[in-house]
Amino acid sequence: MSDGPQPDIVLPTREDPVVRASTPLIGGAVGRFAAIGAATWWTPVRVLILMGALAWMLGGVLDLSCMSNSWASPDNYEALCYSDIPPLYGGRGFADGYLPYFELAPGGRYLEYPVLTGVFMQIAAWITGIVIAIVPGVAPALTFFVVNAILLFPFFLLAIVASARIVRARPWDAAMIALAPTIILAGLINWDLIPVGLTMGAILLWARRMPAWAGVVLGLAIAAKFFPVILLGPWLLLCLRAGRMRDFGKLILGAAAAWLVVNLPFMIGNLEGWRHFYEFSSTRGMDWGSVWYAITLWGVPGVPADMLNAVAMGTFLVLCLGIAVLILFAPQRPRLIPMLFLVVAAFAVTNKVYSPQFVIWLVPLAALARPKWRDFLIWQAAEVSYFIAIWWYLAGYGIEDAKGMTPQWYAFFTFVHVVATVWYAGLIVRDALQPEDDIVRQDGVPADEDDPGGGCLDGAPDVLPWLKDRPSVNLAPEPAPASSA
Repeated sequence: MSDGPQPDIVLPTREDPVVRASTPLIGGAVGRFAAIGAATWWTPVRVLILMGALAWMLGGVLDLSCMSNSWASPDNYEALCYSDIPPLYGGRGFADGYLPYFELAPGGRYLEYPVLTGVFMQIAAWITGIVIAIVPGVAPALTFFVVNAILLFPFFLLAIVASARIVRARPWDAAMIALAPTIILAGLINWDLIPVGLTMGAILLWARRMPAWAGVVLGLAIAAKFFPVILLGPWLLLCLRAGRMRDFGKLILGAAAAWLVVNLPFMIGNLEGWRHFYEFSSTRGMDWGSVWYAITLWGVPGVPADMLNAVAMGTFLVLCLGIAVLILFAPQRPRLIPMLFLVVAAFAVTNKVYSPQFVIWLVPLAALARPKWRDFLIWQAAEVSYFIAIWWYLAGYGIEDAKGMTPQWYAFFTFVHVVATVWYAGLIVRDALQPEDDIVRQDGVPADEDDPGGGCLDGAPDVLPWLKDRPSVNLAPEPAPASSA
């Protein structure tokens, strides 16, 4: 089935000053006589896959220091190559053949990860066992890490390829994801790329007007990490404003069905082991990267432990209320992806913990919500500064007279990465209030698209009573003035 005429592809070397300034190494910006659209094996998606592969390999090279000394502490912090993956191989019973959720791991605890991530970890453990049997003497934790690195790479590529195809006119925006410094640095800290890749796959399916299948893939993302469930809030409100509740219903049904298919066997097999993740998330205290923890390092009284859940959740809900007002009352219906970014950003900055790898949740949404390299790199620089700060802080944590970052400076960089995220979110809010300045709506998309990549929402009328008679914002670019020559 045809999706209509293909729009012209937006070329960053022509449109973005940062990209244009960086092109001399490859021969300069694309010229006006370039054979754009000519038959070539090097399509944008294939170039993006190559970029992602090189970035992934660079991330592996940066981990070589830890791989050579088995992630010994504090060297792993000083070299900025810490990962949760190697220690959990033995620490959660994978090395000893314990089955997650059904058996207690060493230390008397169940696995504290959602089911799909636990299944992924178990598959990686089985492959690790086969490798160890074939190659005696290989380091088990190192092998487990390498196996996970190989298995996670397709999810990174899924995030890149899906993002490149969501807005047909702007495949090159996905280069922000492929080359994101934070993914290069933090991609192998944990298993967060699984839900991120699946989430972007779900958005792509929605963009192709397949809401039920989008729901299925989103349900798998929620089964891998619970944060994608919050995306349903802005999704619902946008569909409500656009009169697309039937499509949203298909999305919800698909998500619920996929989530149940994955989770139900574990719920039936051992309810206590299955629910440990949810209990762990609700009972954990303030932790690394959160504003709640940072303020205590500056001597400000912290939120009492018995009130922390209520305060963090209440703050998040206040921000969600603001996003809801924006969606329901903005002069032009906001685009889907920017609103998804806003709700994930709100969750991250108000959460009890803001681990360094959580920025991976935001990178693809940020790239598609506001694909301006300057702003994206400023935000990434702030996140990289926090990435360095937390590991140098932990290098001396609890060790008297150790070399490491002081608690006060660590708190400062915590606020740097939180404020940078809030700043980027503010730019997105401004774009929603001034849609004529939204470059995704302006550059290279057909004139009748008001939400490029919005799927069922694109081109839909506003059906809410207070919006029906409001004139729409003119999104078409103004014609160039006639020459006087």
